[in-house]
Amino acid sequence: MKTFKKTSVSKLLVRFDNDLKTILMNDLKAIRSAKSELLNSIKQGMEPDTLSAA
Repeated sequence: MKTFKKTSVSKLLVRFDNDLKTILMNDLKAIRSAKSELLNSIKQGMEPDTLSAA
């Protein structure tokens, strides 16, 4: 009969904190990337056209 060693609560909390931190950091990187792409597309849309009718 096998006996399983129970993982201590503190080890579970450390793992949970590390996993949560990794998820949040990845989300933050994705948000920063999307924000920078959005700002670049807005800047490109605001540039004056070189072939204006003026």
